[in-house]
Amino acid sequence: MKWVPFVVAAAIVPVFLGPGQLTVYVLLGLAAMAVVGLSLLMGYAGQVSLGQASFTAIGAYTAGLLAVHGVPPLIGLAAAPVAAALAALVVGVPILRLRGHQLAFATLALQLILLSVLGDADWAGGAIGLQGLPYLSVPGFELNQDRHYAYLVLAGVVLTAVVASALVRSRVGRGLRALATAPVAAQASGVPVGAYRLLVFAVSAAFAGLAGGIYAFFVGYLAPGSFPVLLSIEYVVMAVVGGLGSIAGAILGATLITLVVQALTSLATQPGMPGYAPGVLSYAVYAVLLIVTVLFVPRGVVPALSRRFRRETSPGRPAPVDRAPARANPGAGR
Repeated sequence: MKWVPFVVAAAIVPVFLGPGQLTVYVLLGLAAMAVVGLSLLMGYAGQVSLGQASFTAIGAYTAGLLAVHGVPPLIGLAAAPVAAALAALVVGVPILRLRGHQLAFATLALQLILLSVLGDADWAGGAIGLQGLPYLSVPGFELNQDRHYAYLVLAGVVLTAVVASALVRSRVGRGLRALATAPVAAQASGVPVGAYRLLVFAVSAAFAGLAGGIYAFFVGYLAPGSFPVLLSIEYVVMAVVGGLGSIAGAILGATLITLVVQALTSLATQPGMPGYAPGVLSYAVYAVLLIVTVLFVPRGVVPALSRRFRRETSPGRPAPVDRAPARANPGAGR
């Protein structure tokens, strides 16, 4: 398989990383897991979500609450994506009837409501949050080092990528491709538009929930502030920059944005920098990267590189048509 060398390379990288660098590696992988689902949701189902971090929070709090009440951490981790997917199914039935900016605002409102509930709920630790979460463990082994979580996250990224690839190549994936390019024609051809959109919404939430579950045990502490609205915006930027509807694009976008944000955060925390510098630089880099992407690579980095590579390898023939959806179609279905 073409992606095996990349997995091997990613598995070798943690060996050479220090503690701080391993933390960045883990956070990068967690973001990639959430963005793979969001890229499918926006690229194939045409649904713009500004609340992906809310499902990360649901997964994290599910795993954390089960762990602090004596449930084995491994069961809590398994329950995290399930809880996020079920939440997506419940809220998806009404909100997926919306389109465009209305859907985007609805998902944003969903996250704001969730953060408000978690901040006031005593059973969730309130504004103080959940503290003292145990390490993730399996019989006979405890994941108590950053390097352990680095490999766990790598396994999670591979799992999400394989599931997403299988979904895209299945009959559902063919229906989603038709839905992304011509939703009215797809519906007229018998494609269950609503069911497919709800399915992708639930799968996307499950990926984010799995990332949240791993995050809970990695950090050992959860609070509403761990899942700000800015995190959802960051996920959207990662998906757009890498390329909507592209699994490799989601992973590349998460890598690029995470590394850039970490570099800017290090710069903003230097002596003499104002306290608001990290937030300002984060929003600035998101805006700049979105503008540059829309102007120069509107399909995203990975689709643009793929088309360029095909042209160079077949100079005597026209470039094949890219059947993958270029971007979300928020106005479809009106």
